Amino acid sequence: MKNVAAFFDIDGTLYREGLITEVFKKFITHDLVEEMRWHDEVKPAFMKYDRRQGEYDDYLMKMTEIYRSALIGISNEHILHIANVVIDQKGERVYTFTRDEILRHKKENHYIFAISGSPIELVQAMARKYAFTDCRGTIYQTDASGHYTGELIPMWDHNSKQKALLELTEQYQLDLSSCYAYGDTTGDFTMFQWVGHPYAINPTKELLEKIMADPKVRKKMTIIVERKNVIYQMNPEQICFR
Repeated sequence: MKNVAAFFDIDGTLYREGLITEVFKKFITHDLVEEMRWHDEVKPAFMKYDRRQGEYDDYLMKMTEIYRSALIGISNEHILHIANVVIDQKGERVYTFTRDEILRHKKENHYIFAISGSPIELVQAMARKYAFTDCRGTIYQTDASGHYTGELIPMWDHNSKQKALLELTEQYQLDLSSCYAYGDTTGDFTMFQWVGHPYAINPTKELLEKIMADPKVRKKMTIIVERKNVIYQMNPEQICFR
């Protein structure tokens, strides 16, 4: 008999923003990143997103690039400490629907996995907090002495997430037709294709377009929009977007 699992993206799906934004703030306060880099390189992308004139992914990728460069030469122990502090301080800032789904899957004895583009140190800390079975995140590589090299193995695109899902499926002997997946961006789309019960949580327009263009995914998809203290559940046919 095969097992049932739920795959969760973290940023924008469980956590109500991007975990890396919280680490970025710590980098500034710990003098790992000059504050001018925020104003010169990150803030323009953030302002475009905040005014709905640009994409959140552009803002996120700009922070990711600065994060990668700032890590070079830093000890892994330092980042592990920052990751634990971030989750201790911010780990409760999650969506109600997703948090309740985690509890539901635990009650039903399902495996629960995190597959996230955030740095693995953050994903592991979040996974411990919510008692996930296992997790995958972006790996920022270190040398033999435990210092970051600037090289990375991403986990934010649809190909890497698909690979992680299939590896976990084999490792835990899963029945994907009975499994669940929760995500908010196009990077999560391949997870939706593979599982029997996909949920789009506050999806981006780009993700909605991919859902609408794929009849098999559209048919099985549930869309969740959580705003303030109200949760809206709908199917793709009920969505009107421009």
